[in-house]
Amino acid sequence: MLVVDFGAQYAQLIARRVRECQVYSKIVPSSMPAGQMLAMHPAAIILSGGPASVYQSGAPPAPAGLLEAGLPVLGICYGFQLIVRDLGGEVRRTGTGEYGATELEVCGQGGLLLRGLPGRQQVWMSHGDTCAAAPPGFTVTATTAATPVAAAEAADRGLYGVQFHPEVLHTRHGMAVLRSFLAAAGCRPNWTMGGIIADQTERIRAQVGAGHAICGLSGGVDSAVAAALVQRAIGDRLTCVFVDHGLLRSGEAEQVEKDYVAATGVDLKVVDAAGTFLQALAGVTDPEQKRKIIGREFIRAFEQAAAQVAVSHGNTASFLVQGTLYPDVVESGGGTGTANIKSHHNVGGLPEDLKFELVEPLRDLFKDEVRQVGTELGLPDAIVWRQPFPGPGLAIRIVGEVTRDRLRIVAAADAIARAELSAAGLDRQIWQCPVVLLADVRSVGVQGDGRSYGFPVVLRPVTSEDAMTADWARLPDAVLARISTRITNEVPEVNRVVLDVTSKPPATIEWE
Repeated sequence: MLVVDFGAQYAQLIARRVRECQVYSKIVPSSMPAGQMLAMHPAAIILSGGPASVYQSGAPPAPAGLLEAGLPVLGICYGFQLIVRDLGGEVRRTGTGEYGATELEVCGQGGLLLRGLPGRQQVWMSHGDTCAAAPPGFTVTATTAATPVAAAEAADRGLYGVQFHPEVLHTRHGMAVLRSFLAAAGCRPNWTMGGIIADQTERIRAQVGAGHAICGLSGGVDSAVAAALVQRAIGDRLTCVFVDHGLLRSGEAEQVEKDYVAATGVDLKVVDAAGTFLQALAGVTDPEQKRKIIGREFIRAFEQAAAQVAVSHGNTASFLVQGTLYPDVVESGGGTGTANIKSHHNVGGLPEDLKFELVEPLRDLFKDEVRQVGTELGLPDAIVWRQPFPGPGLAIRIVGEVTRDRLRIVAAADAIARAELSAAGLDRQIWQCPVVLLADVRSVGVQGDGRSYGFPVVLRPVTSEDAMTADWARLPDAVLARISTRITNEVPEVNRVVLDVTSKPPATIEWE
């Protein structure tokens, strides 16, 4: 299956969903000629979404001849609008877009893609232009309150399209839609997770050769699984480096040194760089600048560790292993021409004078796939199912300048939230719950029968499967009440706790 990428935030997610159906998929740029795509002998084609309008000057077109090639084609969002426009339908801007959860109404039997699904169902939309009329020969199979043609197909020609995103978790029956298309295309479910491990192991061996690598181990699942894969490939020629940058959650350093080393026996070096990072971040409030500074300081710390490895092993470590995931890449605008949402410290934040060759075995995977790989590699659940935590740490959970006092405040609030969520048995039900300190905001309160002027903190509990989309988690009121009470009682600088109830899109999971 080829996924033609028109610069979508979700292109890799589409490919991942196809792989989840055990069908091999590959992403290709929309600039690739149709003949070159067809030479790869795909069973079918999926046209992804994208940020452009089909009528916008310079908007990427569908590859010439692709819709007439006789292969089954599914258009999603922008890809659907290209099919509609190119084959004689109508796409226009009505002034009413649809973003986030939307109710879809199935027309008649729903055609091939929606047959057997509920007549009304929740889907995930993210579009400004609207398909107003289907092309000749197409049957309209679904509508919404704002979109007259939310799905259409010409099954006799193998052409299908949906305005919504079936690939995202919050489209309730999205996988059923994709499976119906794959079945129509004659795709066989014969691609497995074990193949990823075998393929990446061979790639790592070929890349590193007889060299030595170091891995930036953070304690999170991404770097842990990346390290386990590289250790599987090159054994004791891997040295893991844990940089304690002073931006960690409470107990983070102890967890890394205890749990991961015990599970893998890996060679671990700890670098205490808290003072260096805080000095570099002094006076900085811009989120992008924070991320780039942290990325630069990480590399400097790894370079020092590599020098120590050279002394102890007699072999300079010229390879740097990172637990980079595809969401890091796509949000940093890398790889497929997507818009830059924010630079991740390990992608857009790397210094130009990088002296390492990067080894990134997870770069094309999403979090749930990484967890599957970790389980296959035998890592313990305590590591595999740990809630995500950003590499820049608490620095991007402080809206404002990063200082020692502010780090202490947000770390204490975060520890309380995590403890209460764990006590309520909610760790597997939510994706993560960032606790954000609004450091440049003050809130009037009453504490100890007197006026207080303290910080507000934001709870951001979300549900997700891959971090590309998310919805806010509906936590029990009693749990929220305990978290709020404990934070305002035990963290004296905080006098107000608020709840973020925004989905992604339009918001990102982290505030910075």
